[in-house]
Amino acid sequence: MGNFSAKVDKFIEIFIEQNGYVKVVQGLQNTVLIAVVGLVIGILIGTIIATARVLPKYKLLPRILNGICSVYVAMFRGTPMVVQLLVFYYVLLPIIGWNITGVQVAMLVFGLNSGAYISEIMRSGIQSVDSGQMEAGRAVGLSFGASMMKIVIPQAVKNILPTLGNEFIALIKETSVVSFVGAADLYVAFNYIGTNSYEFMVPYLVMALIYIALILVVTLLVKLLERSLKKSDRRN
Repeated sequence: MGNFSAKVDKFIEIFIEQNGYVKVVQGLQNTVLIAVVGLVIGILIGTIIATARVLPKYKLLPRILNGICSVYVAMFRGTPMVVQLLVFYYVLLPIIGWNITGVQVAMLVFGLNSGAYISEIMRSGIQSVDSGQMEAGRAVGLSFGASMMKIVIPQAVKNILPTLGNEFIALIKETSVVSFVGAADLYVAFNYIGTNSYEFMVPYLVMALIYIALILVVTLLVKLLERSLKKSDRRN
């Protein structure tokens, strides 16, 4: 017990007296920022891909779009996130001449990766909406795109909200690999404390607790949003 107490004291010393908390706050900000921006980009990309993949296939263009989207989804779902980060940061971006930070690269790659997963989530959500909803929209003069955006997709989002919450949770946990491209996340912050204190047990335990707290907050927010949408449906 005394040994553990000494480890805690050393952690507190690095965390407070040597301004380790500054790195933790910065790491927490980057972790949340990367996950949130990645989710937003993923939802936009995923919605576009899902819409393209549910288009009627009796014309050539929808078939071509479906093929392109299928390759995109297979590529990003079939390779690890860390590989995608390394390829973008060390290969693709130098080739095209982009000079952006590790955090910005992480946001971009997380968004592209999330888009592949969310496209499948969104596609299942769209297919779960009764086909009569689309027919009703077309009957009142709306185009296919307008019917999707105004009628089908809002209902699909309600159906897949818990799954989107799970995707956000997965993004938060996966931010632990962004140190490979020089981004300072929670892992980097607590690794710094562990390196300077020559003791990693307490820093990693605290890091785990912070991740758990983040997940609990996201879970609570998703449940509150679900309840709000259900109440709104009852009123309507």
